Formats: sequence, structure tokens, C-alpha cells
Amino acid sequence: MEKLRIAFLQILPGKTLEESLRIGTDAVRKAKDLGADIALFPEMFSIGYRFSETQEAMNEKAVGADSGFVQAFRVLAKNLGLAIGVTYLEEDDPQPRNTISLFDRFGNILYRYAKVHTCDFGDEILLKPGERFYTEDLDTEKGFVRVGSMICYDREFPESARILMLQGAELLLVPNACPMELNRLSQLRGRAYENMLAIATCNYPAGVPDCNGHSSLFDGVAYLPHIPGSRDMCVFEAPESPGIYTADLDIDMLRTYREKEVHGNAFRKPQLYGSLTVEGKEYPFIRKEYRG
Repeated sequence: MEKLRIAFLQILPGKTLEESLRIGTDAVRKAKDLGADIALFPEMFSIGYRFSETQEAMNEKAVGADSGFVQAFRVLAKNLGLAIGVTYLEEDDPQPRNTISLFDRFGNILYRYAKVHTCDFGDEILLKPGERFYTEDLDTEKGFVRVGSMICYDREFPESARILMLQGAELLLVPNACPMELNRLSQLRGRAYENMLAIATCNYPAGVPDCNGHSSLFDGVAYLPHIPGSRDMCVFEAPESPGIYTADLDIDMLRTYREKEVHGNAFRKPQLYGSLTVEGKEYPFIRKEYRG
């Protein structure tokens, strides 16, 4: 399989839904011109990850999965022949959701994933969390790749990437809206290393409050026979400035690595992990209720 080219749309959103649609459409077209197979937006691009003070005002900003905004990218995916991961505040009851819809190059919806780990310690308490993780086989011109998604804070829970790996994911598409500094980038490195999967994260550039660019691609391959020691899995990291950046992912190298290495699912002991799914236990270092 030829290397898969991923476009990171690290761009400033518009002030209105219509302006964000225009900016997003132009960005996807440029991504296609750059040879992209997949174009990925940062988190909740329809409103630029901006929050209202009231639930009612937030609900009014939401758009349906079948809205003109979302469907414009479905049509664009089909017309341009590339996959698009479009992000938006999705209309739902009783609260909207933080969502990515992934369209393949034929304009088919592969999955609609809503952020499971919403930041309930802050503004995202106004959002309804998702209830499951999805993986699907994405048909690209280079061949099939099994993909799934996390969104921003999902990254901080090892279980998110682990479940997606167990569902067969080879590549995670991760919309983001926060400062991508050493520790958060290290989380992505850790998720890629321990699950032997690739992680493509698209962040907003500097200029969007609390964001700083540094979209990245970790290819998940820590060791190669001809390289002594461990190699750097980070094959791309963007600067802070706005732009449409591309990076190439060697899926064949990842698949060969997965056949020979010991990470991921090779030596797990799930029979010992029951406490991970037991609710109600009290741990003194965990604050269950906090509103910043």
C-alpha cells in the first residue's frame, strides 16, 4: 500500500456558521490539491470551539447531522474523492454533542462519533457525552485502512485508544482544541506506542484562545530492525501558525511491525482488569465533582 497522506486543517474558524463553512470548504479543496487522502478538522469547527454561558444559547448553535453544513462536506468528499473528518456541535436532546462525522471518498458516512469524555469540569458540562467508540474500514485510493476517532480529552484516558485498538483500529483521527505542549504530546506518543497504532491529531492554530497548533502524526512504530534502539514515532509536528499541513503515513510498515512486536493485544491479561469497569469505589485522590 502506498503511503497515506493526511491533511491537517490547522486553520482559524469563521465568526459565523456560514463563514466557517466557506473557510472549511476552501481548506478541503487545498488539501486535495496537496494530494491528501484524508482531511481532518480541529475540534467542533462549526462554531470554532466557542461556548455560550447558557444551555439554551448553546443549543441554538447546534446543527443536525443532516444539516446543510455537515452535508456540504459529504458532497465535497464525493466530488473531490477524498475522506473528510468534519467536526461540529451536533444537535441532540437534551444537550448538543461534540461530534466528528467521517465521510469516505464516495460521500458515504463511515461513522458519527460524539466525544465520550466531555470536560465536565468546565464549559463542556453543557454537552451530552457520546456512548461508544467506532472503528470502520476506510476505502482510500491507496487501499483500505481501519480508522477510529478520539476527540481531545478522550486522549487522556488510555481506555479510549485501547478499545479502538481492540476493535482493529490502525489509525486514529483526533480533532483537538487545547494547548498541545510536552505532556499532551507525550500522551499521544504513549497511546501510539502501547497500542501500536497511528494517531493523527489536528489542533487549532495560535490565535484561537487556549490553542497553539502543533498538530501531529505519530506512526506507532517504535522499533525497526535496521535502527538501533527506539525510533521517534513522531513523523510530523506542525508549527503554531495557521496552515494546511500534510504528512504521509506508512501503513505497510505499521502492519509489518504489528505482526512482530509484543505491544497492543499480544500479552494482555484482561481477566485481571475487572476493577477498571467497577463503579462506586471511592479513591481519595479523585475529585468527582469540580466546576472550574
